[in-house]
Parts: sequence; structure tokens; C-alpha cells
Amino acid sequence: TIRPVRRSYYDPSSAPGKGVVWEWENDSGTWTPYDMDVGITIQRAYEKQHPWVDLSAIGFCYVIDFATMGQINRQTQRKRRVRRRLDMVYPLSWPASPGAAAAPPVPACTCPQCLLVMSVKAAAGPGTATLQPRKAAPAPPATSKPPQPTAGPKAPDGVAVVRGSLKPLAAQGGRRQAASTPALSSASTSGSPPGVGSGKASRPALGTLNRSHLQRLAIAQSRVLIASGVPTVPVKNLTGSSPVNPALAGITGILMSAAGLPVCLTRPPKLVLHPPPVSKSEIQSIPGISHSCRKTTKKQAKKGKTPEEVLKKYLQKVRHPPDEDCTICMERLSAPSGYKGPQPAVKPDLVGKLVKCSHVFHLHCLVAMYNNGNKDGSLQCPTCKTIYGVKTGTQPPGKMEYHIIPHALPGHADCKTIRIIYNIPPGVQGPEHPNPGKSFTARGFPRHCYLPDSEKGRKVLKLLLVAWDRRLIFAIGTSSTTGESDTVIWNEIHHKTEFGSNLTGHGYPDINYLDNVLAELAAQGITEESLAQEKD
Repeated sequence: TIRPVRRSYYDPSSAPGKGVVWEWENDSGTWTPYDMDVGITIQRAYEKQHPWVDLSAIGFCYVIDFATMGQINRQTQRKRRVRRRLDMVYPLSWPASPGAAAAPPVPACTCPQCLLVMSVKAAAGPGTATLQPRKAAPAPPATSKPPQPTAGPKAPDGVAVVRGSLKPLAAQGGRRQAASTPALSSASTSGSPPGVGSGKASRPALGTLNRSHLQRLAIAQSRVLIASGVPTVPVKNLTGSSPVNPALAGITGILMSAAGLPVCLTRPPKLVLHPPPVSKSEIQSIPGISHSCRKTTKKQAKKGKTPEEVLKKYLQKVRHPPDEDCTICMERLSAPSGYKGPQPAVKPDLVGKLVKCSHVFHLHCLVAMYNNGNKDGSLQCPTCKTIYGVKTGTQPPGKMEYHIIPHALPGHADCKTIRIIYNIPPGVQGPEHPNPGKSFTARGFPRHCYLPDSEKGRKVLKLLLVAWDRRLIFAIGTSSTTGESDTVIWNEIHHKTEFGSNLTGHGYPDINYLDNVLAELAAQGITEESLAQEKD
């Protein structure tokens, strides 16, 4: 497969040219940088002292509020924190053309990565892969004693610490590991302290170190020294039988120590998707919620009402339209609708105002929008997402099970756990789906999700049951994870699918999750009032 590539030049006055980075806070509490183009757009509005910037012009349904430093999802109204920080200036790419002025000198970068590369380049001689030794430290006075390493906590299994340059260990550590570690100094005598010798210390060439030596080198100093607060590098299968990862671990330690940088090689955290096994006798029903399983089938849309009759309940006619654009067709409200599709039985110049939010549109455009939707008797304002009527979705038929298991989620040690199991089989798309008559897939089912068995957790479960009955939890579309089309996907209501970890952002602990999912349900028109409506 051949794909095009390109090289971008960023102006020195832009965000990357100034070293400005804009980031948003993800579900796990860490910061994720925006794409370069998005960051440039945000920085441009920030420098112009705009109170906010709408990113819909570049394809994102978010608004950045500079007063609160928050990101607001225009559809769900969910808010996230954003921040602006200064980083290294983005490397500039100067065009090389005949007669062009020489590129201005760029100051050397001092980030750890560049220091590592420069130190390795400087240490490696031409045509050889052997790392050159540093100058030996001056010998201490004869009366002084060699410094003894301080006793530190024992390194846990699978952790290797490489600190500073690759110097031999203290005498007792060196003697203990002499048989298992490749020699790092051939000129130092056994009685000399580290860094002191009569000749130059030579380092082994990288090509002479086999897999076992690299692995031993990576864990050599963990028996004596454990660095506090050093950067950690997770390495899978650190002490396993595969020749790849241990070798990479050893090379990482060599390169980082060559630059005088500390590094701690560790095993990565383990992904815990499911709880320990639970027997049938340990599973409990949820108090206040009848049954433990709910099935859905395709609900027929309400018949007997035309789109015009449905919209009449939610609209007021406007005789004198305001001097602004219709946000559906982008034509002036004082002019006829610009919709070019199948023509509804409504005059194109009529204008109406939605009764709750007071947003104004061409009636022609609203009827066309309704005809292109689910036609379930509900309407959602395209500007503010206010819902009129009862919104339903296009979720395919399936089953939802829910019960209590006797295990606690991280961050919720004071209560048990509600487990939800969704199961949707593959099938054929109906008339309300993207490709009617075409088969669709259902990957990853049954899907297990988890809530704390607390008062708020049970409230979320009750609202999720309403969302399930209204066919709003899943939809058929294109997977953002695999890129597969015509498959079952989540529908803007986030679930936690990790039981004992939060490596992917879909687990616990997450102190904001329950509030966030309540806001997402409210954006779909599902609130506590919906519970009363379902009972009626």
C-alpha cells in the first residue's frame, strides 16, 4: 500500500512556532494535546482575546471557553478542563532554494530526548558502534575512603534501575554480580572505587552484547540501588523468554545512562477487564428494580401523523423573520429555504420558532430534517440540541441483563458492583438504519459494563434502562476503533468496561464518571422525569 506523505512548515508566530501547547483533560485525569491544527486555531483566538472559540468550522463539535478554561461538547454539553502550557519551539523547516538567505541559527534543544541523541552521537566514533568512555574522575586523597552506596529499598521483581552512567557497582555488589554481568570497566582494579583507575575505561560495543547479557545489564543495579522519582519505562515481558523486549530493555538502559539520565524499567500495569469468578448463588437482584433482564425488539414509528402535524406542536409561525441565517440551509431567514432535496409540502419561505429554545428556522428545512431522521414524533433543535417529545434511536434488537456481584470497584470500596451485560446478535438492517436490507455485524458481544452499587449508581442504572427501552444505547454505523462499517457501535453514552483497572480510560477509579454519564443521558432527553413517564 502506497500512501502520500507531506512536510508542514509552521510559521514562527503560530502556536507550535512559539512552543505553545493546548491540552484537554481525559477521563483518567491526564492531559492529552490537541492536534496541531486544532491547537493553532485555539491559540489564534486566544491571542485575539476572544472570550471563546467554536471548533465546528474545522470539524469538531466543541466550544473552548477561555474564561473557565473548559471544553464544552455542543451535543452533550459535557465539560472538560483545558490548559495552555509552553513547551519547546517546534523545529522550523526552512526552504532551501538558490540565493535564499541562510537559515537563522536555532538554539540547541535541551529536552531529555535530544540530549540522549546528541550524547550518543558525540560518544560514538566514526565507523564504530562502541561507546567512548568519559574522562575518569580525579583520584581522591589517599586518606579519604571510597564512598559507600547508601542502603535503599529492595527493587521489586521485574524492575531494573539504571542510574547515571554505567559505572561498576560497589565492591560488594560488583563481586556478587561479576559472574552474571558483562564487564563494564577493564582497567579499574578490584580495590579502586567506581570511576577511579590508572587507565581509560572501555565500554563494550552494542553488537557484542547478546540477549542474556542485555537482560542482565538491565537489572544489574536493581539489587543495590533504587532511584527515587526517576522516569519509568514500561517494558512488556521484561524477564520473559522472548528475545525482543528484554533486548530493548537493555538497550534503553544503555542509551539513557550514556546521556547521564536515570531510567527505571518496569513491567506495564496489567489490564483487568473482568472481576474474579462469581457463582450463581452470589449473584443478587437489584433492590427497587424489577426483573434482571430486559429485551428489546424493533419499535414501529407512530403512524397517522404527517411531519407537518408533528412540527405544529413544537413551533410558532414567525411573520417577520429576524435578519440572520437559518442554521440548517445557511440561507437568510428572510429569503426562501436553500434545501435542494425532496421537496416537502411546505412553502419554502415560511419561518417558524421552536417554543422552548426560541431558535428560528425555515419550516421547509425542519420538515426535511424530520423526514431524514427516525420519524418517531420527536424533534431535536439542531442549534442547542433541546429535545421536543420523546427521542428514540435505531438500536437493533438485543438483551440487557443486570445484577449485583460481591466485588468492589477501585475507588468504591464501600459498596458492591452492578454488572450490566449487553448482548446484540448480528442481523439485517431495517429501514431506519444507514443501509436498509444489508447485513450488520456485532463485534465484542456480550459486553460487560460496571457501576458501583451506590445510590447514584442505581440511579444511573434506572436511566440506562430507559435509554435501552428507547433504543439509544447502541446504533449501527462505522466503528471509530476498527474502521469497520455496518457494525454495532456505542451511541454517545459512555460505559465502563474495565473492572479492576483504568488503562484505557474505560475503567475505575473515575470520580467524575457518574456525573458525566448523567449529563450524557440528559443530552438524550433522559432524566428523572423520564422515569415517571415510563411508569405512566
